[in-house]
Amino acid sequence: MKHSRLVYTAAMCLIVLDWQPGQPQWLRLSANRDEFYKRPALPMHSWESIPGLYAGKDLEQGGTWLGVRDTGRWAALTNVRAPGAGPDNPESRGELVKGFIESTLSPQGWLDSIDGDAYAPFNLLAGTASELWYLSNYPTRRLELLQPGRHSLSNAHLNSPWPKAELAKDQLDQAHSDLANLLSRREPWPDEVLPATGVPITWERLLSAQFIIAPGYGTRCSTGILASGNDIDLQEITWDERGQKTEEKSYRLAIKDR
Repeated sequence: MKHSRLVYTAAMCLIVLDWQPGQPQWLRLSANRDEFYKRPALPMHSWESIPGLYAGKDLEQGGTWLGVRDTGRWAALTNVRAPGAGPDNPESRGELVKGFIESTLSPQGWLDSIDGDAYAPFNLLAGTASELWYLSNYPTRRLELLQPGRHSLSNAHLNSPWPKAELAKDQLDQAHSDLANLLSRREPWPDEVLPATGVPITWERLLSAQFIIAPGYGTRCSTGILASGNDIDLQEITWDERGQKTEEKSYRLAIKDR
């Protein structure tokens, strides 16, 4: 498979969440990251360079696709599948997640400072325990405060009704634990319900699965987040090219300043 603008640089590719600010259990989230296997990355770990941050790390650009900090700040990223769109020499989208988590600005204040034209198409979720914002730069800038409830995000826009994203919402309704294993459907969807995103139909089929297995490319990790009060439980599973589990990690963070 050839590298092109289809490459999902340091991004999750399917996220589903139940966002309930002000409630005892304020976040349940499950996410799969799809990427070429030859792109080097570290699994979720505690970052020495940013105390209190737990995230995977893209070793090619230095950013991440999803991260949570013990300050209560967290963020997650997907790419918008729009082949050929964006600047010729874009900034790393994985730096958006890291940059927000490092910042002390309010979510809205930090997102207002982002020059979306400097990046290839992206979706970004950025929040705290009390507020969650969504920013997209494609096809035009879109910034909004998320309302409580279920939301899905793949490689289109927030709550786009792609089959795998709609299924994810139903799956989340039935799940209250083991969120890292939630997005497990490995079968592609029928051609008649596939989106038309400008990639070849063979890719469209492969990418329609929640859990992707393809030569050299696929779901490399799955993450679950369960946040209640001041505690955030993290679980991450690392997968190999055959779709077999190779590593599993879990952490519990206590929010210091809320």
